[in-house]
Amino acid sequence: MKSWKYYLGLTAVGSALLLGACGGNTAEEGASAETGTAGASTSQDAKVEGSVAGDGSSTVAPIMEALVEEYTGTGTDVKVTVGVSGTGGGFEKFAAGETKFSNASRPIKDEEKQKLEEAGIDYTEFLLAYDGLTVAVNPENDWASDLTVEDLKKIWVEDGSKKKWSDINPEWPDEEIVFYAPGTDSGTYDYFNEVILEEEDMVKDVMLSEDDNVLVQGVQSDKNAIGFFGYAYYVANQDSLKAVSINGVEPNNETIESGEYEPLSRPLFTYVSNEALSEDAATYDFFGFVLDQAGDMAESVGYVSLPEEKYEEGKEQLEQFKK
Repeated sequence: MKSWKYYLGLTAVGSALLLGACGGNTAEEGASAETGTAGASTSQDAKVEGSVAGDGSSTVAPIMEALVEEYTGTGTDVKVTVGVSGTGGGFEKFAAGETKFSNASRPIKDEEKQKLEEAGIDYTEFLLAYDGLTVAVNPENDWASDLTVEDLKKIWVEDGSKKKWSDINPEWPDEEIVFYAPGTDSGTYDYFNEVILEEEDMVKDVMLSEDDNVLVQGVQSDKNAIGFFGYAYYVANQDSLKAVSINGVEPNNETIESGEYEPLSRPLFTYVSNEALSEDAATYDFFGFVLDQAGDMAESVGYVSLPEEKYEEGKEQLEQFKK
């Protein structure tokens, strides 16, 4: 298995990853999870082939792209494409019938459910891992090591002023804060908006990007910068970033899994077309592999695996679509 730094590098290369192979493995040869191959096949005799397209969250991208890479390495004839247009953008493509699955760093919204219903698309929600939305500053920032939720709101809510660090604490530098945040199509933006901004406007002088690597690079380059993104992006760059503790709790595997890192701990999802799962052997086979390997892959790329029973519940959901 490749390292999580390799997989985060994949995300930096582009906003979409097309991975496929031309091996001739049969479904029987790919049935063993112990050998790292696909774990759910529609037939023990038939070779599974086809293509599976997905899109969505940049936060989910590291784990999903890593899963695609490992799946491809089994020699499967199934080609999987993963786009990264943000959680909201992914659901738009899903509703338009352009994709068979949609990755999300927040639960699906009511209006997105309605669009899918209007399009006649039924879906199943699968949990993949836990994430701790990480607030990060430049390593040269030796003042903002711990912030409260109220501090975050004061920093990030638009009030018509040029925000300075000294506005938060008079002992901090009289320097303007430089902001980096996920784009408005991002589920990470939505989550931060809900639990920190509480639906108030974010500061106007902010660099927004759907690519979390752009945010990481921005914080790395300016000692007065602050940004937020998925925990895996922090883990992959922790030598050149400093994670801020929230209410005295730092983000790590233990605090994220336990929920102690509140309110910024959250689950990561993928939503899959029921029609694709029931009618398309390639989609069913790929998601059998996903649910077999997601726990290990979550840890490899810097997220936190779910309890094993959660993955078993997902496998039971998937089993309902087996022919």
